[in-house]
Amino acid sequence: MPKWHAGTAEDTKLKKRTPRPQIAALPFRLDADGRPEILLVTSRETKRWIIPKGWPMRGRKDHRAAEQEAFEEAGLKGRIGKKAIGRYRYDKRLADGSALACAVTVYPLRVIEERKRWPEHKQRRRCWYPAEDAAALVQECDLQELLLAFRGPADRAAR
Repeated sequence: MPKWHAGTAEDTKLKKRTPRPQIAALPFRLDADGRPEILLVTSRETKRWIIPKGWPMRGRKDHRAAEQEAFEEAGLKGRIGKKAIGRYRYDKRLADGSALACAVTVYPLRVIEERKRWPEHKQRRRCWYPAEDAAALVQECDLQELLLAFRGPADRAAR
């Protein structure tokens, strides 16, 4: 295809249908009975409850990029798992009203510290929930299933 060729309508549809990769941290702690609690944050634009996520970062392994997103979006520090515990898909709403399909790879983050101030603290809220409640608050079906199935450190991938 020549360099100047903009592509056909079919090319454009394919790009929109092919999900863009993202990474996310699943921040958790254990309650007094050893059950996981999940920290959710609000998205900046729509204020929906989500887990911290973003785009992969050049020169940084995906689990480390997820760890960075958890700090920037929620002020969290902890131990990030190197192995993903699952994936989910969602449509990211863009400023022009269109949607971009995204496939998110999720890494467990055992939270050790919560900062009072963090880079996006004026733009987001954060709150801890039992896994069942967190699952009921997020909109993405695949993420709901991932939250309901999460067992914390008992998951082999979370070690």
